[in-house]
Amino acid sequence: MADKENPKIYIDDDWKRQAQEEKHRLAEKEKKVEETRTKEATAPSAAQPERLPKPSFDVLVSTFTTQTLLALGLRQHPNMQPMLDLELAKFNIDMLAVLEEKTKGNLTSQEKALLDQTLHQLRMAFVEVASATVGPIGAE
Repeated sequence: MADKENPKIYIDDDWKRQAQEEKHRLAEKEKKVEETRTKEATAPSAAQPERLPKPSFDVLVSTFTTQTLLALGLRQHPNMQPMLDLELAKFNIDMLAVLEEKTKGNLTSQEKALLDQTLHQLRMAFVEVASATVGPIGAE
């Protein structure tokens, strides 16, 4: 009868070890998830191409070229209506001409060829678009 009044309590020390192991496994899993997030955030992936190219002379010329083509209505930004702004196109061409003047003698042969060819093509495109919209240049 004494056993019924004072039942024996069995303490299972194994549950403490299992709980510690589970806690350790969860901590390791969380650490791996955090490392993966950090790597994804800091390294560009194939699914996320770099947003901006490395600055260079070619990119500078390309930037003015793109702006000129947009202003001439020869290219269209996907989120914008087509535009025709001859003043803006002329401004961008003139900016490239300033770049040509200020860098004279300091460009590699490839850079000089790129700038010369780009300026020639943009000037010809400007004349073509301007002639089609306002009539022949120089005509009254």
